[in-house]
Amino acid sequence: MKKNKRKHILLLMACIVGIGMAGAGTLAYLWFGPQFRPAGTACIYIDRDDTIDSIYNKVEKAGQPRAFFAFRWMAEYREYDRHIRTGRYAIRPGESVYHVLSRLRWGYQEPMNLVVGSVRQLERLARNVGNQLMTDSADIARLLADSARIASLGYDRQTLPALFIPNTYEVYWDMSAEDFLKRMAQEHERFWNQDRRSKAQALGMTPVEVATLASIVEEETNNREEKPVVAGLYINRLQRGMPLQADPTVRFAVGDFGRQRVTYADLSLDSPYNTYLHTGLPPGPIRIPTPEGLDAVLDYERHNYLYMCAKEDFSGRHNFASNYADHLRNARRYQQALNKRKIFR
Repeated sequence: MKKNKRKHILLLMACIVGIGMAGAGTLAYLWFGPQFRPAGTACIYIDRDDTIDSIYNKVEKAGQPRAFFAFRWMAEYREYDRHIRTGRYAIRPGESVYHVLSRLRWGYQEPMNLVVGSVRQLERLARNVGNQLMTDSADIARLLADSARIASLGYDRQTLPALFIPNTYEVYWDMSAEDFLKRMAQEHERFWNQDRRSKAQALGMTPVEVATLASIVEEETNNREEKPVVAGLYINRLQRGMPLQADPTVRFAVGDFGRQRVTYADLSLDSPYNTYLHTGLPPGPIRIPTPEGLDAVLDYERHNYLYMCAKEDFSGRHNFASNYADHLRNARRYQQALNKRKIFR
């Protein structure tokens, strides 16, 4: 009798242990097992307006988990609602609740590629960057218009475009407008290494002046091979004390980059950006120049050209001349081509 009782007790204990082990195994699988099944790496974006419920929806939709209740239960157990962090977070195929929840709870973000482009206006830059980051474009625009903050970096509103180096940068999605500006200042210093600064010094130019000339060069031509040639032409003019007479600076002053033909009325506009009226460089860049444009100025082509005119075939290339008589012939052909196409502005 006692033996049977002992057997029943041992059997009951074995069942309890088995159930406990099965439960522990189930919990371990739900916690550490491969629960998420997105087709590829999926990313969710958590901003300042997100609540725990909206995050649940984003995680479930992007991660396609086998049993989402496990994520919800562990999130509640670990009080994730008190540790919500903004950012861009990855969910990979085969990941566990533990890995995904820990990443969200501790703010281990997935970096992203931020594209800073060569644009003509700082307002456009603010919009483009704001469309890529959590930060609102208005916050970026306000910072770029903050004269005191800009001055602390050594710029004013006219020279500020020279700060930015168009490229693709790895950043975190929730970086602030201030962090964006600091990063751009760091990238500017990285680009302007000792070699480039030495070349600028040999030209008698500052990095801002190189950027200003590069912006004109890039408005004149999109052709990679022509950029050093155009840069050399303008450097020849600067060294001789001649006005640059660059049509893009007049278009900038007028506020209309779309016009193909600059009129005599445009050329008489009294603006520091009118390089027909004023010698030397304008007050600042007329766009954010690319690294290629900056290097085209620093490594400009040595030649004796002083004049240039768009080719009459509208290829985007130019005819160059070292004397005014040849330039007039080139200009006449281009004007006749404009007239033929009835382009008067």
